[in-house]
Amino acid sequence: MTTPVASRLHGFGTTIFAEMSALAVATGSINLGQGFPDYPGPPEVLDVARAAIGTDADQYPPGPGIPELRAAVAEHQQRFRGLAYDPDTEVLVTAGATEALAATMLGLLEPGDEVVLFEPVYDSYSASVAMAGGVVRPVPLHPPADGQGAWTFDEAELRAAVTPRTRLLLVNSPHNPTGTVLTDAELGVLAELATGHDLVVVTDEVYEHLVFAGARHVSLATLPGMRDRTLVVSSAGKTFNVTGWKVGWVCGPAALVAAVRTAKQFLTYVNAGPFQPAVAAGLRLPDAYFDGVARDLEYRRDLLVDALRAAGLPVISPRATYFATVDVRGVRPDGDGLAFCRELPARVGVVAVPTVVFYTPAHASLGRHLVRFAFCKSDALLAEAVERLGRLA
Repeated sequence: MTTPVASRLHGFGTTIFAEMSALAVATGSINLGQGFPDYPGPPEVLDVARAAIGTDADQYPPGPGIPELRAAVAEHQQRFRGLAYDPDTEVLVTAGATEALAATMLGLLEPGDEVVLFEPVYDSYSASVAMAGGVVRPVPLHPPADGQGAWTFDEAELRAAVTPRTRLLLVNSPHNPTGTVLTDAELGVLAELATGHDLVVVTDEVYEHLVFAGARHVSLATLPGMRDRTLVVSSAGKTFNVTGWKVGWVCGPAALVAAVRTAKQFLTYVNAGPFQPAVAAGLRLPDAYFDGVARDLEYRRDLLVDALRAAGLPVISPRATYFATVDVRGVRPDGDGLAFCRELPARVGVVAVPTVVFYTPAHASLGRHLVRFAFCKSDALLAEAVERLGRLA
């Protein structure tokens, strides 16, 4: 019997996160693979959720999301990005950013439409495009040659990826897994390309508040001519340490949001009733909270980065997000990052994720020697992980 999986999903088996998390459990290792914190979110958010449980909030919320949350999202976009959105027609609440992206692809792509994106790329992107019958046109991000500075793209490679079939440009900044933040100049290139080729733009900004000193997040939607062709995706999980709540949103022009809503209503329909008022409260926290989240993660980044370098793993220090990328060739001469990750739990009791899984086969060689570690962990867990990684040296 042939495989029952539809041909468009061939190659999308069990995610590497499931494999490595299972390996962490089986070996009792510290899981620095999957990006979720092991410490709670702010009480101002958690207390609202606790109070909502056992009330009418346990039932189906409105399809687009409760009005309070949609209003809070719109206020948040105005406050931090200077973007004005109508909460009734230009904001949609989703089951995390993952559903937002999937519903966007299903709602906007025709079979054969092409999507230009940067890789390494979060694994759900390619799967979402495939489920919608689209075609991925990947453009590699290149690490700095000396290990210092930021990843960047080659403008000629980007322009060559755009064809008459290109429908959509998918951008993730701050970027997972590299931790890079696109510069004003890079955003300008993307805006010029999008307007020149009349592309719809989707920008994934879930790490918008997890940006470190020396970098600055700018939404592509704020550039001239971009607001009315751009869907901005974000979520609560990373900002408020509640990744299991799966509360995300899409903001954009009403016609594009309506297309996403058409697909979304037949996916989860609605979700996270008691959590929606809690996320609304979180989005209205004072600036000091958002500044503090970034400073706290920057401290954790430095702790892990120093340990990785001491263990013989050169790091391209991230400018944002939860993750640090290392080159394993210093401790594994064949540069096989996947084998390194599968062996690491037995060697030192730590789990990481091979970056090669974030590349399409055509560019897999670019990420073969790279591995991603997450540093969004408690002081005690990070300290133990640092001690264990020291054995690699």
